[in-house]
Amino acid sequence: MSDGQVALVAGATRGGGRGIAVQLGAAGATVYVTGRTTAASRSPMNRPETIEETAELVTAAGGRGIAVQVDHLEEDQVRDLVARIGVEQDGRLDVLVNNVWGGDPLTVWDKPLWEQPLQDGLRLQSQAVHTHIITSWHALPLMVARGGGLVVEVTDGLADHGYRGTFFYDLAKAGVIRIAQAQAGDLKPYGVTALALTPGFLRSEAMLDHFGVTEATWRDGIAKDPYFAMSETPAYVGRAVAALAADPDVHRWNGRSLASWELAGEYGFTDADGSRPDWGRYFADAQRGAAGDPADYR
Repeated sequence: MSDGQVALVAGATRGGGRGIAVQLGAAGATVYVTGRTTAASRSPMNRPETIEETAELVTAAGGRGIAVQVDHLEEDQVRDLVARIGVEQDGRLDVLVNNVWGGDPLTVWDKPLWEQPLQDGLRLQSQAVHTHIITSWHALPLMVARGGGLVVEVTDGLADHGYRGTFFYDLAKAGVIRIAQAQAGDLKPYGVTALALTPGFLRSEAMLDHFGVTEATWRDGIAKDPYFAMSETPAYVGRAVAALAADPDVHRWNGRSLASWELAGEYGFTDADGSRPDWGRYFADAQRGAAGDPADYR
């Protein structure tokens, strides 16, 4: 990604969205970071991370971070956001990252569809799928008008992932992949690339809290879950997006479902600690009972 490019990371308060925004900043981009939690008010997620913090990290990394409080289910807020970008950046938008999720409090595990709260499941679809559609509907005309750009739909798992273990979660994550494929078809004549991207076992702020560890002590969490040994920081998926944005031949990925570990091999980047965790290969071997030392997959 070259200096001067403009990006919108929708859902950049924490986790993968923050990691993506920061790495785009490290590549010299101006990054609009959106979310519902600000220094003044928290979203229903009730997490401490804020969009202002993310913007500061983007700027510290070498870019320009601009925090904008947006609920991407509120169409007027999304419309105003895109209008602002159009005015402030002379109609330029090079990268759109749809990372809005907010579904953790609504996800129910270990129960079939008919035993889950229906309204929570439908709300999850609104927050995790409709938000992506609303944001793209408003933002894509900026890219189409310029005849180029990259749309990244962040999800969980690849297109052939199979059932993710619970109905509404699976539907949302698979739906986002399909959104990327459908956008790719619509955008192909205009030189804009759309794709889906998944991280591996993401070592987000919430996941660190879940295991009762910090980034400095994250390996202590392996005792609770051996798979945690193959976790990756948000910087890894962030560097994947930065590499895609810098690739002059990125359109070869149009409509594809990609993974952080695959793109690390393709583009040669590493995680924050210099390792290159291959979650896909490790998980496949573990499912067959053939996984070796996690260090061999990093």
